[in-house]
Amino acid sequence: MENLKKLIEEISSRKPKNYEQMKIEDISKELHNTMEFEQNVLKKINLFENNHQDEDLIKYAKMICRNIIERETILIQETYLKKIDEQYLNSK
Repeated sequence: MENLKKLIEEISSRKPKNYEQMKIEDISKELHNTMEFEQNVLKKINLFENNHQDEDLIKYAKMICRNIIERETILIQETYLKKIDEQYLNSK
């Protein structure tokens, strides 16, 4: 159960970066890193489920993972699209 709490802490401590100041290529890498982070976390949560650990804690971990990753992904997407518009579509 201690490992599950550490995972929850790791998820909760994830903070979005300042994507506005990044280049498009870097934003793309951040999206990739965010998705990879989510996959790794979900794999770990799955292991906890298979070991029949605290169900409520597992549900909480899934919920905060989904919420934090969703919020971060939306932020990245908005910034990415805005930068593409600015750099490529409005430059014509």
